[in-house]
Amino acid sequence: MKPYLPLKLPIQKMDWVKFIQLIGRANAEVARFDGLLQSMPNPAVLLSPLTTQEAVLSSKIEGTKATLQDVLKYEANPKEKTEKYHDIQEILNYRKAMVYALKELKNISFTNRLIRGIHSILLDGVRGQGRDRGNFRKMQVHIGKSVDIKKATYIPPIPQDVPKLMSNLEKYIHADDKDFLVQLAIVHAQFEIIHPFWDGNGRVGRIIMPIFLYFKKVLSSPMFYLSAYFETNREAYYQKLLLISQDNDWEGWVIYFLNAVIIQSKENINKAKSIHKLYDIKKDKIAETTRSRYAIKTLDFLFCNPIFTSSQFVSMSRIPKTSAWRLLRLLEQFSIIKIIHKGAGTKPSTYVFTKLLKIVG
Repeated sequence: MKPYLPLKLPIQKMDWVKFIQLIGRANAEVARFDGLLQSMPNPAVLLSPLTTQEAVLSSKIEGTKATLQDVLKYEANPKEKTEKYHDIQEILNYRKAMVYALKELKNISFTNRLIRGIHSILLDGVRGQGRDRGNFRKMQVHIGKSVDIKKATYIPPIPQDVPKLMSNLEKYIHADDKDFLVQLAIVHAQFEIIHPFWDGNGRVGRIIMPIFLYFKKVLSSPMFYLSAYFETNREAYYQKLLLISQDNDWEGWVIYFLNAVIIQSKENINKAKSIHKLYDIKKDKIAETTRSRYAIKTLDFLFCNPIFTSSQFVSMSRIPKTSAWRLLRLLEQFSIIKIIHKGAGTKPSTYVFTKLLKIVG
């Protein structure tokens, strides 16, 4: 097997008729999801757990074992030892990389520099950190279960070709193809085919998906969660990507991708609606039971931190200390939150906002 040389973008010979109906359905679902985002008072707060769950599932595709609850418990008690520490750091890096990307988009647009910056953050302090993070690879890599390249499932392009291939990809990102979702399918696949980094390509390839749709103004917020579908259908995900290099089957990949968008968008819409409804219900209940002018601050804290300690609530909620302790007692008294670890001495109690976590899954 020789290193693969990808087609130059845009794809010239692709039968768009094969997925014209899927394009309409996929765009309709994404538009519904974005409409929901725009109706929310603060989607970044309300959907914070879904964003973390996306990071969990994207990392899980690469072999991590940490769950959403593992991450939230760690954030509540970072000093407590956990055997999943390195997995959790990978997931937290995803969120940091997203914050970085949104900030940099204002300054440098969607460029290869941005992609390299995302890669540097994703691999900071975790597996692959010593593999030239933040830089395109300068060595040949291969994909397969064996370290022997002769037994490889796929051999990406030679390192000398990576800069020009990524330059072509960058130009394609800035161009407007016939449909943005099909263009996203092509961008994601081409990135994975080029395999521009020594390690971490899967994580980078998935995080740039919501960034692309936000950049193209398809979404008003960079919240686009597909990793759940890719994780559930992992074998098909890898197989469809592989068939591009084996049979030039771009149509098969695009069909798979559009179906993923349709199915996962429906699930994301249901979850987002349930979260929004829960927010409205708890807004009324917290206001009614606490009679506090800090009710909204309390609510926003719970949605951003579904697992937290009493000391975190006091220090991070930006509520005066006396009021914060009073609110915490009332939240527990009226079963809005429940205690999962009772504090003792200087060790704070740990609480969970169960109803939100049940929705996120």
